[in-house]
Amino acid sequence: MRSATPDPQSAAAAGPGAGAAASRLRVTVRESPDSDPTTWMLSCDPPGGDHPDPAAACAALAAADRPFDPVPPGTMCAQIYSGPQTATVHGTWQGRPVHATYSRVDACETARWAALAPLFRTPR
Repeated sequence: MRSATPDPQSAAAAGPGAGAAASRLRVTVRESPDSDPTTWMLSCDPPGGDHPDPAAACAALAAADRPFDPVPPGTMCAQIYSGPQTATVHGTWQGRPVHATYSRVDACETARWAALAPLFRTPR
């Protein structure tokens, strides 16, 4: 979930020269609860880091409406399980702190995952 106000400590942690629009994220993906995690660092503006396709990941984030917001409480979601994959994203996006989790346990969560599929590099 993202905060409405930037966290000065997160912006400072992004490194020297990181301005108000700094975007640096740590993306951790698990294919299943028993699998080893895969972790990438991603920066945007310009795309970089050790993510396998930083340009596509940054484009997916930029195109998504509120990419780090959770499914709102009370939302009706079809109970369609799409897989055991999970992901976490931590860091700073456009100068704001990010702490978000993703899964594919129902239709709403799967839609969130699909919107950012290039970020996770796993099946939609």
